[in-house]
Amino acid sequence: MDVLENFDRWKEFLGEQVDKAQSMGMSTERITDVAHKMGSFLSDKVDPKNPQERLLKQLWDAGSPEEQHTLAGLMVKMSDKAN
Repeated sequence: MDVLENFDRWKEFLGEQVDKAQSMGMSTERITDVAHKMGSFLSDKVDPKNPQERLLKQLWDAGSPEEQHTLAGLMVKMSDKAN
């Protein structure tokens, strides 16, 4: 199953990547910066595969760059707690 087709799998995958970045010594702010860039890419290039992703895309597209950064940070926090 593609990681983007199942939202729970996506959160698990993101959590795994956050854990790896933390173990390499990356700060939470740097991880959030990377998540922001990833969110921009996904919003521009990937069709949402489920209702949760559609909602995230709508929130992302409606937000200012600062709000998008906040949303990216919240996704990092949510995925970190999921593990």
